[in-house]
Amino acid sequence: MAEQSYIYAVGKRKTAVAQVRLYSDAGPIVVDEKLMEEAFPYSIWQQVINEPFTVTNTQGKYRVVAKVTGGGVNGRAGALRHGIARALAEID
Repeated sequence: MAEQSYIYAVGKRKTAVAQVRLYSDAGPIVVDEKLMEEAFPYSIWQQVINEPFTVTNTQGKYRVVAKVTGGGVNGRAGALRHGIARALAEID
C-alpha cells in the first residue's frame, strides 16, 4: 500500500499548539484520534476550525489529521484553525 502525501503545518494560539496534516483526499477532520464533532462539541468551535476552508472555498476537498496540545478549548480551536490555514497557504 502506497503512502499518501500530505502537507504538514503547525498552528499556535496562546499556549495551544496544533500539529496538522492536510491530505489531498476528501474526508473528516480528526483531532487527537476523535472526530472534530466529538473533540469540539459546540458549533462555534467547529465554525472557527472550518473558517480557513470557508474563506478559501475548499470545503470537503481535504482531510485533516491533527494533534493538539496545551491551552483551553478556545485556544485549541484557534491553534487548529491557524495550522489548517498555514497548510492551505502552502498548497497555494
